[in-house]
Amino acid sequence: MDQRPRHLVQSVRYLTDESFVIRVERHSFFAAAGQHVTLGPRQFAINREFSIYSAPDKPYIEFLIKARAGSETALALRQARPGDEVDLAGPYGEFVIAAPEERSRRYLFVATGVGIAPFHCFVTHYPKLDYTLVHGIPRLEDRYDLDDYESGRYVACVSRETGGDYHGRVTDYLREHPVDPQRLCYVCGRSSMVSSVYDLLRAQGVPSDNLLTETFF
Repeated sequence: MDQRPRHLVQSVRYLTDESFVIRVERHSFFAAAGQHVTLGPRQFAINREFSIYSAPDKPYIEFLIKARAGSETALALRQARPGDEVDLAGPYGEFVIAAPEERSRRYLFVATGVGIAPFHCFVTHYPKLDYTLVHGIPRLEDRYDLDDYESGRYVACVSRETGGDYHGRVTDYLREHPVDPQRLCYVCGRSSMVSSVYDLLRAQGVPSDNLLTETFF
């Protein structure tokens, strides 16, 4: 008999036409800030990996998800209602901050789209981090939960609209704003972006030991 706790949906908060935050019951489940799980509706055909959006000390677990054509699991989760059951397994991954209490370290977080999820988890769980978050998005509306980031630490690189902090892609921004090689750099998002940013930061002198990456797909 399966003795695992039943994780029920508490709420679904819609951010844009495609993006939403789903909140589920935590029970005794624990994951370090930055880790991910596999998630899907109960007994769904395919569960997908999603980084945790909420801090580990919250009494619930949240995930930031974008539902697009071809992503059956995300589309199904978008239709979830409070009380629906989900399958949750994990946690997985080593995309974590090893010594957040070391206040002398400076961090650069680079994300595209919902790849911002683990960074939201970091900054809401470790409020005294010295960080800059560079977020690549197509539209201004994709600045998810903007008020959760300290003023001056979040840089929106908006590619399809004007009005953000920078008009263009994250790679363009990083070329124009070279990175201090002493910074600890975390990169999360599409594989093509992660690869491009990794190569760019290495070319700017950032040692591989100061680079951590998480590829969504």
